Amino acid sequence: MDGKRSCSLCGGAMMIMMMMMMISHMTSALEVPLDSKVLEGLPQPPTITNQSPKDYIIDPRENINIFCEAKGKPHPSFSWTRNGTHFDVEKDPKVVMMPGTGNLVIDISGEKAEVYEGVYQCIARNEHGSAVSNNIVIRQSRSPLWSKEKNEPITVQRGTSLILQCRPPAGLPPPIIFWMDNNFQRLPQNSRVSQALNGDLYFSNVIMEDTRNDYICYARFPHTQTIQQKQPITVKVLDIEAMNDTVLAAFLNGSDFWGDSPSGERVPSFLHPPGMESTTMVLKGDTLELECIADGLPTPNISWTKVNGELPSGRFSFYSFQKTLKIKEVTEADGGDYRCIAKNRMGSSQHTITVVVRAAPFWISAPQNLILAPKETGNLTCDVDGNPKPTITWSVNGNPIESSHNDPSRKVSDGVITLSDVQTGSSAVYQCNASNDYGYLLANAFVSVLAEPPRVLTSLNHEYSVISNSRALLDCASFGSPLPKITWFKDSQSILNSDLYHIHKNGTLEINVAQPQNSGKYTCIASNNLGNKENHVHLQVKEPTRIIRQPEYKEVQRNSIAVFECKVKHDPTLIPSMIWLKDNGELPDDPRFEVGSDSLTIHDVTEDDEGTYTCIRNTTLDQDSASATLTVVEATPTPTMILEQPDPPTDLELTDQRERSVRLTWTPGDEHNSPIKLFLIQYEDSLHEPGVWLNMTEVSGTSTTAQLELSPYVYYSFRVLALNGVGLSESSDPSRQYRTNPAKPDVNPSDVEVSGTSPDTMTISWRELSGLESNGPGLQYKVSWRMKDAEQWTTVTLANVSQHVVTGTPTFTLYEVTVQAVNDYGEGPRPEVVLGYSGENSPTVAPENVKVSVQSGTEAEVHWEAVPLSSVRGRLKGYKVTYQKMRSLHKQDYDRENPQVLIFSGEETVGRLPDLHPYSHYRLNIRAFNGHGDGPSSTDQQFQTPEGVPGPPTNVNIRNLNLDSLLVEWTPPLEDNGHLTGYLLKYQPINTTEEAGLLKEVLLPANETSYTLDKLTHSTHYKFFLNAMTETGSGPAVTKEAFTEVDEAMTNRQAEIATQGWFIGLMCAIALLILVLLIVCFIKRNKGGKYPVKEKEDAHQDPEIQPMKEDDGTFGEYSDTEDHKPLKGSRTPSNGTVKKDDSDDSLVDYGEGGDGQFNEDGSFIGQYSGKKEKDTAEGNESSEAPSPVNAMNSFV
Repeated sequence: MDGKRSCSLCGGAMMIMMMMMMISHMTSALEVPLDSKVLEGLPQPPTITNQSPKDYIIDPRENINIFCEAKGKPHPSFSWTRNGTHFDVEKDPKVVMMPGTGNLVIDISGEKAEVYEGVYQCIARNEHGSAVSNNIVIRQSRSPLWSKEKNEPITVQRGTSLILQCRPPAGLPPPIIFWMDNNFQRLPQNSRVSQALNGDLYFSNVIMEDTRNDYICYARFPHTQTIQQKQPITVKVLDIEAMNDTVLAAFLNGSDFWGDSPSGERVPSFLHPPGMESTTMVLKGDTLELECIADGLPTPNISWTKVNGELPSGRFSFYSFQKTLKIKEVTEADGGDYRCIAKNRMGSSQHTITVVVRAAPFWISAPQNLILAPKETGNLTCDVDGNPKPTITWSVNGNPIESSHNDPSRKVSDGVITLSDVQTGSSAVYQCNASNDYGYLLANAFVSVLAEPPRVLTSLNHEYSVISNSRALLDCASFGSPLPKITWFKDSQSILNSDLYHIHKNGTLEINVAQPQNSGKYTCIASNNLGNKENHVHLQVKEPTRIIRQPEYKEVQRNSIAVFECKVKHDPTLIPSMIWLKDNGELPDDPRFEVGSDSLTIHDVTEDDEGTYTCIRNTTLDQDSASATLTVVEATPTPTMILEQPDPPTDLELTDQRERSVRLTWTPGDEHNSPIKLFLIQYEDSLHEPGVWLNMTEVSGTSTTAQLELSPYVYYSFRVLALNGVGLSESSDPSRQYRTNPAKPDVNPSDVEVSGTSPDTMTISWRELSGLESNGPGLQYKVSWRMKDAEQWTTVTLANVSQHVVTGTPTFTLYEVTVQAVNDYGEGPRPEVVLGYSGENSPTVAPENVKVSVQSGTEAEVHWEAVPLSSVRGRLKGYKVTYQKMRSLHKQDYDRENPQVLIFSGEETVGRLPDLHPYSHYRLNIRAFNGHGDGPSSTDQQFQTPEGVPGPPTNVNIRNLNLDSLLVEWTPPLEDNGHLTGYLLKYQPINTTEEAGLLKEVLLPANETSYTLDKLTHSTHYKFFLNAMTETGSGPAVTKEAFTEVDEAMTNRQAEIATQGWFIGLMCAIALLILVLLIVCFIKRNKGGKYPVKEKEDAHQDPEIQPMKEDDGTFGEYSDTEDHKPLKGSRTPSNGTVKKDDSDDSLVDYGEGGDGQFNEDGSFIGQYSGKKEKDTAEGNESSEAPSPVNAMNSFV
């Protein structure tokens, strides 16, 4: 009814709105929603969703992956161009295009990667247009070798400046430069010595300590993880003034001498950039790096300023000891003159760098996809900027627009394409290309001509909840072509833009300051010239969360208790949580801190507990917080005080009397040395519950008045109680009676439920209103019901009951039910509609096509067809599968068991029957059931289970017959589970340590129940295993153990030998002989001696190999003590040294000679053909070079 009334009210407005849309000539871009339900069935030109970067540097050791993915309806196909011509992927066996995408995988195994270098472009097309990717430039990463060179030693006068050039090979991408010494330690840098951005090493002035022969420049190529090394540079620093001509000539022999620059103290001058002025260019958005390196003695300090401006705050930083100024994310405002000043005590110099900012093209507004209805007009805008100004060109479906077919509805004006009076079938993808000297931008934007009626994408009956006095946003997301117009209604009243409401362009309704009266149902209608669609949402405005009893300042004595209260008032539908903080951090993890539901208690307070404590009460929508400070003081003796409960308040008065409220005031009684914490206000309703006092509210102990909210039709009397640290006071004398006038009910009965108790009845139940909720005399309940979607309601009015039984209802039918409170003064609020079903009846149809599939001897699977829902006559709870063992197929007598029942859910049509008996006959049927009972059972199905393995033999017993034989006896298994085919008897001897001997097996016929084992070993422990067998296999074994009889005669003979005198003497002689041998071995070991090999070496010494003596640092004699022998199984090199673990690689291992240099080409690529053994270190210590990988990476 509401929906019809809403449409009738807005019909006129809808017609006007549709007319306005029909005469409109321009439309904004309509964005296609991502909702799959909306996209389904909508035609859409291709859109590129993923592509490789414009500049793509590949690793020549890995396959090339070029990405191109797109979406569209229908799904697009893909093709590629390479260097401007068609790239036939299918003809190149090395190239594979991944299914469903345009992604290329190029296998470069056996090929040179440079073969596939070039400019690639992807085209995605379907019947509605073609989209193109950026130009993807594929280049192979390169790490060329350093050119061969021989560096002459450099001799330089102390105090002069010096530049050591690196000049690394050009790589792709460029290498990272750093300087190290022979030990792979980074050369120290400071304000005097530093590395420039180009990699050269600059000395503002040299000192004697700069003399060294291992200035080595390294270049690391990050893409291939390759490191190249320049040949070491030798620098000799001379103090010419302290040398005569002969010594100087000797030093300068074969060296380059840097002696032209001054060596004494001097004013700074610039080594880089040279001169007083220079110019550099940077692109907008890039990082600007300006560098000034100065010569001078003492070492100059560098400072920076911007001429006629300030350095950009937050975007600049200094590096390399103030020699480098970096500005990130450069803007046009960063252009201009920058001045670097080099200064020492001799004076200063300055250099001005003019920065010119250029810009590659950048978007101001990229073209957006455009969806137009037939006859509509729209614009594609390509708004870009750059420096210099970019040139804009347009393409259609990948072809220049100038060469496309002439379209009279299309007008191109630089960066704007206007499409007028579009027609169905004119969909296309347009490309905007904006370029200048520093780059280009390419954007695809499709134009799709659609005629679609409105669709509302916001879910139906969505619930919104906000806090009172806050902003509420109600969504009405829609889609349609032409673009739908959104209108809103509340309770059949149209909503227009006003101080309270604002309707956004996307259809969202904004309520600026939501109030409780704004709660309710809202309707939005999306309309265009093809129709309209409405949707309903609901808004609930909640009461805010407020702390009504805040924590208060506390000054407590040490070792006492501190209590902070934090009571909150909140919306009854929101449950607040509580968090306590100390000094804005978490509470200490200490059991002394006890958090209650509305308080924080600190036991045994210490000085560390001082601080600010904050209580935060959170709900899902809002929060409130309050803080208080705790001060801890020393305990001081105080006079004994008598603490008692407070006296009751007096002088109760009622003022400000209104229809639904009244103000109560009182005078507090004596506190009795304990401050009053709160006042408790109670009331009595002498009309409905005379003599019963109920709690109404609480107020702070500092208050003496309270505003009380009242209900209609109540005879109120009030009284007040006070609470202090001891307890509650007696109640005050009652106030005078205050009667409120009757009114119609404010609420309806709650907990309304609908249930069916029999096939033709329906019970409606509810919770009755209390006397306080009745609001007036003559309280009754108006109960209404009707079948879902029926027009006519049936209504009865009842009193003093909480349920009503409706008879004559059809079986299991959906009803709408309302229960409304009424009294003599009117009806309560409009009741909510509750849905429920009338009573159920048993199902009428049995499951059909019941089939049983036997899986094994103990399990079967049953299948059936689901019963029609129309036959269930209620909620289908499931199916009952009843099965019963009728008899065993092996035994002739019937051993029928009790039926078993398995229950399966209503969605299942297959079930498993576990724990069946093998080789048995079963009967099975299935019934559907609902809340009322079971339906008819299906036709009985008979099935049989196959044979299984038998149970274990019973009554197994083993008896001794004589010294070497045992008799094994048994009875058949209780569960044959088939036809017994025999028995398997296995046995083996075991000794006292449970070690088993040879296992023997005996197969016995099924009719045997005993077996005699002959020729056993006497006095032996045996273990037996007995299994029964059927055709299926062996059943579980029964394990038994037994002993053969002991040979008494043999035992007696062994005892006689052990006591003979000759036997005892023999044993003593053997023990004495062993002792003598041990003594001889010990003496021989301690005497020592030389190895035979060593004696031969002493007799026949090689004149070229002499032993090393202690006095000249050579080795002495070769010791033969076993302390120096290698452990058994260890590996030791022939020279006596132990090689380091292979994982501890060092550049020294791969260089030339002991200096650890690189090979002649200076390469270090991380893969090595061989490794030279290092020389043995002197003494017992080993010298290790640091790991090159760690050393290099630590400086990059």
